[in-house]
Amino acid sequence: MRRLARLVVGVALAGSLGLSGWSALQVARDPMLRPIVESSAEQIVAATDQMMARAATPERLSALIDARLAEDPRNWVALQALEDEVRARGLALSPETRTAYDAAWSADGSVMASVTACAACAYDPATCSLSNLLICQAPVALTPIGDLAGITRAGVAWGTGGKIDEIDLGLSLLGLGATGLVVASGGTSAMVKAGAGTAKMARRMDLLSPRLTAMATDAVRQGVDWAALPAVRSGDDLARAVRSEAFAPLIDVAVDLDRLRAATSPTAALHLLPLVDGAADARRLARAGEALGPRLVARAEVLGKARLLRATLRVTDVALALVMGLAGFCVTLAGMVGGWLQTALWRRLLHLAR
Repeated sequence: MRRLARLVVGVALAGSLGLSGWSALQVARDPMLRPIVESSAEQIVAATDQMMARAATPERLSALIDARLAEDPRNWVALQALEDEVRARGLALSPETRTAYDAAWSADGSVMASVTACAACAYDPATCSLSNLLICQAPVALTPIGDLAGITRAGVAWGTGGKIDEIDLGLSLLGLGATGLVVASGGTSAMVKAGAGTAKMARRMDLLSPRLTAMATDAVRQGVDWAALPAVRSGDDLARAVRSEAFAPLIDVAVDLDRLRAATSPTAALHLLPLVDGAADARRLARAGEALGPRLVARAEVLGKARLLRATLRVTDVALALVMGLAGFCVTLAGMVGGWLQTALWRRLLHLAR
């Protein structure tokens, strides 16, 4: 009877293991059974609401505002978003933080301060605040004039042996040749143009992440015919000088950046761009922006990138069932091993007793 019981349990264990493996294989093969899927807009709002209820304390918000006030130039996109969050929650900042915030707002909001900042921004984009960049640089940066100038500069540098700004060239190529470069990205040429323009302004302020910078560099190095580049004067010329497949990842990022801009604001998109390390980050951040709207900036400040983007994904019921099945298998296996050890121990004790 003991041998029969062991045989039955062994067969059951093998069957459980086989079914678990088969389920795992089905999950891996079937896109409808993926263990991790994108959250809906309602789920993103609910998840971040829950996180903010724990994290957005008066002390935390005061500390974040103090840190932003210490920057030069001050980032009023983040500061105003945090202030709006304080007011929306009915909280009170520390007296020192409130005094410093009001003084900074009065100083940076004056007409003379704005004129001075714009002049400095026009001379050196790295000194721009986000708002001033849009006022002082966008009239050229977001038009084909700026894109054509970037391509021309690169062509001249290549022909004369000078240093080529590969990042500026890659983004200029996207902006000028968006119609011809658009692939199966789910976007349009207008979205690519706008997203490339946003990234180009961010580049001038050194806001691009290292990984996104590397992506643009790889696209240029793999996708540009340098010999044909100096002759580019139109979209047709560009089509002959660029291999669109090399720019596909960068195009996907540009499309999602424009989704983010449309869901929040141009300045918010620039502020959030350092969080983007690749196409997956851009897509998830755009979905968060479409769910949260202008509230996204404050939530990114308080929660940080990891927790914010985690809210855009959820574990499916299939994955939970698989985990429970594997847990049951482990419990069964542990029980069998424990039973075997107990039996062996009793046999050893009986042998010693005899």
